[in-house]
Amino acid sequence: MHRLPVLFAACWWGSLTTIGFLVVPLLFAHLPSPAQAGGMAARLFGAQTWVSLVCGLLLLMSLRGDDGAAAERSALLFLVAGGLLLALLSEFSVAPRIVARENLRLWHGVGSGLYLLQWLCATALLWRLARRSPA
Repeated sequence: MHRLPVLFAACWWGSLTTIGFLVVPLLFAHLPSPAQAGGMAARLFGAQTWVSLVCGLLLLMSLRGDDGAAAERSALLFLVAGGLLLALLSEFSVAPRIVARENLRLWHGVGSGLYLLQWLCATALLWRLARRSPA
């Protein structure tokens, strides 16, 4: 049971990595138009938000009874909460503006930045959890 947080963090990090750094760039490289690629990317990022929420909630539940050092546990919870907040901001604040084509350059940049920050939270979380997990 002590390895479940590592598994949840790995799923979160892996899904963010696959969607953001592999699948979406391939869509723009291989679909006939940027509009088609953008529409599919929006659906994938929406689905990724739900994957992030599920992984984050599972992490919060699995870390709840953690008996590790208080400072380390606080850092882990901060990373999970930060990643969840970034996912929610992207989905419910930034994505609607991109879909509405409202100042597209600005909001696409903000969305990309939030996604990268979420990925960094998941990376740091996975790194910390894997480091402390007994072999």
